[in-house]
Amino acid sequence: MRKTHAATLPGRRRALAMMAGASVGLGMAGWGLSATNDAQSAPQEPLGELAARAGLQFGASIAGEALSDAGYRRLYLEHARILTSDLALKFAILRPDRGAPRYEDADALVAFAAANKMPFRGHCLIWNESNPDWIKSLGKAEMADLLDRHVDATVRRYKGRVHSWDVVNEPFWPDHGAPGGYRNGPWHNALGPGYIARALRIAAAADPSAKLVVNEAFTERGDALGLAARAGMLRLIDDLRKQDVPLHAIGLEAHLQPQFKSDDDGFVRFLKEIAGRGLDIYLTELDIDDASLPRDIGLRDKVAAARVGAFLQRALSVPAVKVLECWQLSDRYSWYADPSMLRARAAGDLPRPLPFDRYFTRKPMYDAIANALRARSPA
Repeated sequence: MRKTHAATLPGRRRALAMMAGASVGLGMAGWGLSATNDAQSAPQEPLGELAARAGLQFGASIAGEALSDAGYRRLYLEHARILTSDLALKFAILRPDRGAPRYEDADALVAFAAANKMPFRGHCLIWNESNPDWIKSLGKAEMADLLDRHVDATVRRYKGRVHSWDVVNEPFWPDHGAPGGYRNGPWHNALGPGYIARALRIAAAADPSAKLVVNEAFTERGDALGLAARAGMLRLIDDLRKQDVPLHAIGLEAHLQPQFKSDDDGFVRFLKEIAGRGLDIYLTELDIDDASLPRDIGLRDKVAAARVGAFLQRALSVPAVKVLECWQLSDRYSWYADPSMLRARAAGDLPRPLPFDRYFTRKPMYDAIANALRARSPA
């Protein structure tokens, strides 16, 4: 994953209803998979109901297309039991300029969740990436005041209507060279790592009923980046606990990337270390980057499902995991389908990172998630 989270790339929320191109068959040899596609062999049970029986909540990020596309909306109503804002509550969307915040899109999503009796998660209040240019010239005192005003105003606006806030998103990026492996950016550059505790305290005061979360990427990886993100997160949790800073859960994105080294055993140990510190765990942005997988669609879907299934079977064995969310539900609206992401792929090679295809039909990844939920003992 790049330093700048590609979820914020321009045009991500365009309706990308492109026809799937022809694929080159690569055969089944070497993958240990059957040629039989049995994704439709079992009844389709709502993932949200399977999750509830397993003692956790299943859902997905949501944006305007779920309100305007009736077929996609039905997919959410059938399967999701908790929702997270996609782009609508990010700083750059709410405050693209110095004028009044633009809450309209977020208001519509919060209202949709309330109308359908689904808890709603706010993502995200403070992130060191993808901020508008106008804040980059502010001094330290101005940045501190802006952080306070933004967190307070946003959380108070939705007080009592938001289940949890990703108060700080992706605080770590070791390649920036900052002490502690923190991600540089306007908030960190102005206020140092203390911006995290500051934001959490302001959010807690604005809505004491909301659960407060620090959300991070990469930790499922077994390479240097993933290991550094794990270590940094554990240090951060301990520092916040010493300062008596309110924190209820850690969000781990789980954007699976088969092109990098995985480490499910180490990831489970990491989850248990978080749980041992008294925090819940949310898997917040599950999907899989399939660009390195076979181009034959049937084989690709099987390989992707096998990876997702293996990951979830291990991760969901930890009782502290309370929420499982995909980042969107359908390939049609995945951030991987943004044109700026597609340029890196072969012509006609459309991404298939989610449990439902671009026509809202379930794929083997649905079965992998469903089976992992069935296998989990209720918490």
